Amino acid sequence: MHAWSHAYRHRRQRKGDFRRLWIIRIGAACRQHDMTYSQFMHGMNVAGIEIDRKMLADMAVRDHDAFERLIDVAKGATATPQ
Repeated sequence: MHAWSHAYRHRRQRKGDFRRLWIIRIGAACRQHDMTYSQFMHGMNVAGIEIDRKMLADMAVRDHDAFERLIDVAKGATATPQ
């Protein structure tokens, strides 16, 4: 019974662990392009791009070119008009 209660709790905790991992990976890739995680996510929201964190983290690790294009879109969406 004791082990079952821990297993139940940890199955739910694992979801948060993965979300934190994805955020760390996205943030690290953003910092390579002189942008913070929050600036990137804000730019993505302003641009209307809805990609979940799991896919963004996978792109940051495996497909650098596509992630760099998303960085450019996010920077362009938050750039102030002059």
